[in-house]
Amino acid sequence: MTMSGVALLAICTLLGQWLGDALGQLLGVKANVGGVGIAMIMLIASRLWLERHGRMSRPALQGIVFWGALYIPIVVAMAAQQDVVAAVRGGPVVLIAGAGSLLLCFVVVALISRLSPAAETMDEIEARERAAEAVLPTPVH
Repeated sequence: MTMSGVALLAICTLLGQWLGDALGQLLGVKANVGGVGIAMIMLIASRLWLERHGRMSRPALQGIVFWGALYIPIVVAMAAQQDVVAAVRGGPVVLIAGAGSLLLCFVVVALISRLSPAAETMDEIEARERAAEAVLPTPVH
């Protein structure tokens, strides 16, 4: 079953690379645009979907977690190899895409925080625990 996790990672990687290449061609850039990021998002989304529907076995999850942890340094290494100067010389599309994705991230984070229920702060948790301890009598030995 660990192989299922590795297979899922491979499928997400291949689809992410294909979509990144297609997006690069669509934007007129002769490069893969976000293929690795797309693959990671697909891996996270598919893992969550499989868990939610009860189709994720423990060994498959362990395989995904293991290879997913190795995947992050690969992403960093691939990003370090990209030639930013050549990308910027390619035209304003890169700058517009970067600014647009940053703006989209801000909007999504704001939307998620507004739609999520209010979370308890650490101060509130500590105050509740102190109040519970004060109510309980101290055992006498």
